[in-house]
Amino acid sequence: MELYDAFTEGIEPGGLRNRNEIKTLICYLVSHLDTPITKGQLNDIICEEGLANYFELNQALSEVIDNGNISIKKGDDPELYITEIGKQNTQTLEKDLPYTVRETALNAAVRLQTRLRREREHKIEIIRLEKGCDITMSVLDGEDVLMSVTIFVADYEQALAVKEKFLSDPVNVYSNIVALLMA
Repeated sequence: MELYDAFTEGIEPGGLRNRNEIKTLICYLVSHLDTPITKGQLNDIICEEGLANYFELNQALSEVIDNGNISIKKGDDPELYITEIGKQNTQTLEKDLPYTVRETALNAAVRLQTRLRREREHKIEIIRLEKGCDITMSVLDGEDVLMSVTIFVADYEQALAVKEKFLSDPVNVYSNIVALLMA
């Protein structure tokens, strides 16, 4: 087996250049997350961190699905699940992956899943106006609206920046507004 047998375009220093390591990383991520992950999310996590080449990643994913390590739940956005044989193989091989690769991938996955959860749990609406945008951000507790704030920004890019900042920590935004109003 060659030491490096994968395309290296887009891979950061320390990223994976071996197909078997890429397969192991896929199984590692799917098996260590609390919630299911989609193929698109897997691509985002691994490629944005520069851990593997996009084409190599997708080839490796096809192979781990074909050999029974990962199964797919069909639907609009198919989710990936680790199988029993995949769990066993991952436990055996995960230590062969560099620690930094494992931690980088897992941290990126947790950040992405946290972001997606926040998008589901909080409501954000951007309305384009003739001269700017209104952005309404609501902090929810289940079905209850704890706070809803609408602000005007000069353009859509600013609205997206405000949305990103809000989603990075909606509870902090809520806490700071309440603290300012109670001071």
